[in-house]
Amino acid sequence: MSRTAHRTVVMTGATRGIGRHAAARLLAEAPRLHLVVLARGTSGEALAESLSRHRDRLTVLEADLLSLDSVRAAADRTAHMLTAGSLPPLRGLLLNGGVQHTSSMVESADGLEATFAVNVLAPHLLIRRLGDHMPEPARIVLTVSDTHFGDLRHNLGLVPGPQWMAPEALARPGAFSSPAGVTAGRTAYSTSKLAAVHLIHEHARRLPPGIVIAGFNPGLVPATGIARSADALSRFAMRWVLPMLALTPLAAMPRTAGRQLARMLLDETPPPDGGYVSRERVVASSAESYDPARERELWDLAERLTAPSAPPA
Repeated sequence: MSRTAHRTVVMTGATRGIGRHAAARLLAEAPRLHLVVLARGTSGEALAESLSRHRDRLTVLEADLLSLDSVRAAADRTAHMLTAGSLPPLRGLLLNGGVQHTSSMVESADGLEATFAVNVLAPHLLIRRLGDHMPEPARIVLTVSDTHFGDLRHNLGLVPGPQWMAPEALARPGAFSSPAGVTAGRTAYSTSKLAAVHLIHEHARRLPPGIVIAGFNPGLVPATGIARSADALSRFAMRWVLPMLALTPLAAMPRTAGRQLARMLLDETPPPDGGYVSRERVVASSAESYDPARERELWDLAERLTAPSAPPA
């Protein structure tokens, strides 16, 4: 640990795309910040190699967001380091990790639908395990998506809108019609992002007043790697065709979105608690996303599924 660091930020989704640029920004612009990256396999060490000039302020911990046990273990190891004083106080969580699959049949290590497990349950578990170790003031930022609006204006027709149903059903593989198809996979993605906004609202009600939680929508960002599990045509479009939209207001490149994401933690003025920041503007999330009954139901399921003694799926 660097002797000059005086706050810790824990981050997921830092090894590629938007997150990689955000991690570099955090370390470059905040010389007294220590970044803890939760990453799978060798990807974290590859990131550390690329950020070697800041190596004394970067800790990489193994964590597979597809496994709740792995996420729990990484959170608990982080908590132990904070309690022992080997990390400075935890002032931020930047939960940027996310996936999108070509079907709704991909399972996590726990037998849950993989998109829901990574985009909803993993961040919930990290907030619950690390929230008690965050002295006030602190910030939690969760990367969400304007695909949760489900209209042409916000997703350009590239992703179907969310299809809400009982959270218990959403957590299981095959929730949507033609579950083995690409449309179901993309619907699982937009629905998981709606669920993430719901959980942000519920966490905002339950966290202490000095801990602010907000969602960050980067908009359409081609070339991030999130479509790496998509079909060949979609991968081609995301890598070679859609980047041209970054020349227009319709899209942004990963470097720009990464800078905006980093500013969510670096700016002196926090975002509104429970708020939705689209690129750099505070806006309302979708009308559908404001539903306290839904949010409590989702919270209850997330609590049950992420409990250490949760029943097998």
